[in-house]
Amino acid sequence: MTVKFRFAPSPTGFLHVGNARLALINWLYASKEGGGMVLRLDDTDTERSTEEYAEGIQEDLKWLGLEWSDLRKQSDRGEAYTAAFEALKAAGRIYPCYETGEELEYKRKRQLARKLPPVYDRSALKLSDEEKAAFEAEGRKPHWRFLLDQEVVAWDDKVRGRVEVDCASMSDPVLIRSDGRPLYHLPSVVDDIDFQISHVIRGEDHVSNTALHVQLFKALGAGVPEFAHLPLLMGPDGGPLSKREGSQSLRELRESGIDPMSVNSLLARLGTSDNVEVRHTLKEVVEGFDITRFSRAAAKFDPAELMNLNAKLLHDMPWDAARDKLAIDGADEAFWLAIRGNVSTMLEAREWWDVVTGPVSPVVEDQAFLTAALALLPEGPFNDDSWKQWTTAVKDELGVKGKALFLPLRLALTAKPHGPEMNKMLVLIGRDKAMARLTGETA
Repeated sequence: MTVKFRFAPSPTGFLHVGNARLALINWLYASKEGGGMVLRLDDTDTERSTEEYAEGIQEDLKWLGLEWSDLRKQSDRGEAYTAAFEALKAAGRIYPCYETGEELEYKRKRQLARKLPPVYDRSALKLSDEEKAAFEAEGRKPHWRFLLDQEVVAWDDKVRGRVEVDCASMSDPVLIRSDGRPLYHLPSVVDDIDFQISHVIRGEDHVSNTALHVQLFKALGAGVPEFAHLPLLMGPDGGPLSKREGSQSLRELRESGIDPMSVNSLLARLGTSDNVEVRHTLKEVVEGFDITRFSRAAAKFDPAELMNLNAKLLHDMPWDAARDKLAIDGADEAFWLAIRGNVSTMLEAREWWDVVTGPVSPVVEDQAFLTAALALLPEGPFNDDSWKQWTTAVKDELGVKGKALFLPLRLALTAKPHGPEMNKMLVLIGRDKAMARLTGETA
C-alpha cells in the first residue's frame, strides 16, 4: 500500500507553532515511511477563509522546508461531496431535519435540566412526508444528519494506544447545512478516500470525530486509514495555542529572525521523552523520528526554549550555511565567525553588521582617556593581535586595567557594553572608523 499523509489547515488565519507541529509530524512520518504528504486547504468556510491566509500557509510550510506531493482545495470539490451525499442518502444513512437553531437549543436545555446528555433525539426520523412538506411550505430548508450506528468504534491509535468510543453517546452529526454547504465531516472523509490517505495524524480534540469518521468511511464503502492523535500543544500561559489569537505565528517567528531548523528541531521532540537537540537538516530530524515516542501528556511550547535552541544553532553554523540566511551584501566569513557566538537570531547578526559598517554614535564617558588611547593605537592595518597590543600599551601608559580599561574602549567603538571579542571587532571596524569613534564622532 502506498503510504500517504495529509496536512489539512483551514485558511482562516496564519499558522502557529501548534499547526506547524502537526504539519511537521505528518511530513516526518511520511518521509520515514517513504510516502508523501498532501496539503489540503479546508476552505469551505467562505466567510473566514481568504487567499491571503492560503498563500501564507504555503509560505510558512516552505520556510520550514516541508514539501507536499499535491495541493488540493475543498472549495474545488463540490461535485465529489454531492456524489457522496447522494450515495449516503440512497443507502438510508442520512436524513433531513427541520428544527431551527432556537428549537435545537431549547431541546438541549431541557435535556440538561433533566440531567440527560444533550444528544439529538432523532425526532426528525419520525416525520411523515406530509409534515416534511408542511415545513418546506413554511420556507424551511432541511439540514442533513448522518445516522450513526449505535456501536462502539475502536482503533489502535499510534499515540494513544487502544481507543474505544461509544457512538450511542453521540448526536448524529450534521453533514449538510440548511443552505446546502457541507460541514467538516463529509468533505474530510471524502477527501481522505479520494486522495488515498493511509494515515491521519491530528490533534486529540478530534478523537470523537474519528469515531464517526470511521463509520462514514465504511458507509461509503472505503477502507479506514490508520490514526494518531497528538495532545494539543500548550502555550506559555498553559492554555492551548490558537491561530485566531496570533499565538506564536510562524510569520512572527520568521520576522524575528528565528531559523526554521530551530523550530523543526524543537517541535519534532516536544511531547516525547527525548532530549531536544539542535538539528541542522530535516534529514537529521527524519532519522531520529519515531511516532511512538510521543506521550499522551500535553506538551508546552516555551518561546525561551526556542530562542536558546536558535542561539545554539547559530553558534555552530558555518559560513556556507549562514550566507544566504544573513542576506547582507558585503558580509563575509570573517564577520560571521566573529559575531556568531554572540547572537541568538539573524536580526541580531544584522545589528552587528550595522555596528561594523556604521554609522555608530560612540558612548563617551571620558574623552580625555579616549584621546590618550587614540594616540597609542597601533600603526598599519589591524590584525588579530592589534587589540592586545593596543590595550597593553594603554594599560602601561595610563595605569588602568580590567573593566576600567576595556569597557570605555568597547563603548566608544561599538556603543554596546557587551558583544563579540574586540580583537575581531577592531579588525572589522577598521582604522578610519575606529579613529573617528575614539574622538567622539559618529562614524
